[in-house]
Amino acid sequence: MPDLIDLYPGYASRWIDTSIGEIFARVGDSGGPPLLLLHGHPQSNVMWHRVAPLLEPHFMLVIADLPGYGWSAAPQAQPDHAPYTKRAMAVAMIQAMEALGFDRFRLAGHDRGGRVGYRLALDHPGRLEQLAVLDIVTTSDMWRRMDARLATRAWHWLFLSLPEPFPETLIGGDPKFFFDHRAAAGAKAKQVSIFDPRALAHYHAAYADSLRIHAMCEDYRAGRTTDLAHDEADRAAGKIIGCPVLALWGTSGLPADAGLDTLACWRDWAPDLRGLAVESGHYLAEENPVATAQALLEFFGAG
Repeated sequence: MPDLIDLYPGYASRWIDTSIGEIFARVGDSGGPPLLLLHGHPQSNVMWHRVAPLLEPHFMLVIADLPGYGWSAAPQAQPDHAPYTKRAMAVAMIQAMEALGFDRFRLAGHDRGGRVGYRLALDHPGRLEQLAVLDIVTTSDMWRRMDARLATRAWHWLFLSLPEPFPETLIGGDPKFFFDHRAAAGAKAKQVSIFDPRALAHYHAAYADSLRIHAMCEDYRAGRTTDLAHDEADRAAGKIIGCPVLALWGTSGLPADAGLDTLACWRDWAPDLRGLAVESGHYLAEENPVATAQALLEFFGAG
């Protein structure tokens, strides 16, 4: 990818070896307890650039790219779509945090990053002090509730999970158009102008890379198959998240637009649950960073 403007001046850049390849992260140096920030699709670590300055005085921030996104490795997919399963991604994030010296940490994840976060909490109890998930319900809840209204709003779930090379080929024909159309639909203002132009340049650069387009599709193929199977197995076993959970959602975000009751969906999974709506679309951290940061600070005990 081309050189892009640094949205985290003063942060270290780390490429960390994990079992599924190098994970890229921006790491702060302000001290405090460690807080891992994970992005969603179709973005990268830079989605946190408006929130990070508000969190930085209170936490040692680790702002990572998921496998296949941003600057992290995009390894070859396996038949079960690993390493793009959320189970495999969660292991990679634990390994990255351990390499930085953190065995236990807090985690805030938006979109796909939130799915990695709750999978990490379910698979590795005791690793997370607290978990915040932004504008999602679980993968199991999404597929169970996939009616006409939800499918119209979350059509990319179905499209991106189709077998290769169909979605890759169509996206590759005009990746900037695909990104802008998809991203604008999730914003409250229905415009990509809600993104900082410097962040938008990062997102467009990733979408110009055929390897990363394929990785993003594999992420959604994993969601339709292996991730769903993992969720359903945990649901059948009555497995729950042991740490406190904060669910944030946009007033015009994906769950709200699709008529989903976000808190009701999370109650089956998280006994220690709280939540609130943020005035925004799907991109809480970029559309309303002050309210998003304040909710996170209050939850994590720094507000």
